[in-house]
Amino acid sequence: MPVIGIAHHNPTMRAVMRRGLRARGGRVVGCRGPEQLARVFQVELVDAVVVGAEPGRLEATVSLASRFPRVPVFLAGAFRPDDAPLLLAYRRGGVRAILVDGVDDYAAAELVTAQGASRRRRHVLRDAPRLLRLTEPLQLRAWEEVLGRAGTATTTAQVARALRVTREHLSREFAAGGAPNIKRVIDLARVLCATDLLANPGYSVATVARVLRFSSPSHLAGCTRRIAGVSPMELPRLGLRGVLGRFLKGRMRSRL
Repeated sequence: MPVIGIAHHNPTMRAVMRRGLRARGGRVVGCRGPEQLARVFQVELVDAVVVGAEPGRLEATVSLASRFPRVPVFLAGAFRPDDAPLLLAYRRGGVRAILVDGVDDYAAAELVTAQGASRRRRHVLRDAPRLLRLTEPLQLRAWEEVLGRAGTATTTAQVARALRVTREHLSREFAAGGAPNIKRVIDLARVLCATDLLANPGYSVATVARVLRFSSPSHLAGCTRRIAGVSPMELPRLGLRGVLGRFLKGRMRSRL
């Protein structure tokens, strides 16, 4: 479930965002300001953040955007024509887009989720099912379910329950036609997510292990070596496509 961090003084905007994101399967974490939002990054898999354009927040917001450039930061407020220099400073500082209170309220959730980090990862990996030889409806549904659970310690049984099939049926059908087994793909999805997170200067290996619910940094390191043959620190150099390529070259099988 993607987490959207919001630090915004307008209760209407907060309420509309909560309703819109809940309808899209997201979860909103309310914060007092960018500094508290930065702390959320240390414990949650954050998909995007929305920050109110309040006095004195420029420096903290720009710092957040620079530390976590893969996670889009949206600025929201009721702007006046003479706010143009301030808005330009926010945009130059890495803010992805600007939402206008009273204009974008009811489209805000859609605008934010459309540019979220998880949506971008899915776009980069859009041909992964074909490369992994996932062609049947159950295989494709399982792939989407696994991607959506990349921030959790997911098991085959949990995916099977979500798809309303037995664990044995899912394991057998997922690996049909030369596809990897599902346990391996669950590990792949988590390592791909770790790859994206570690490309942000604000994340350490220990923090990524905590955010993705690995039991320890060494657990993350072991999973990374099984999937990509490298240490976690080398993942950003490979990138999402590089990790997928490493996985396709002889690392697709494991015990069920």
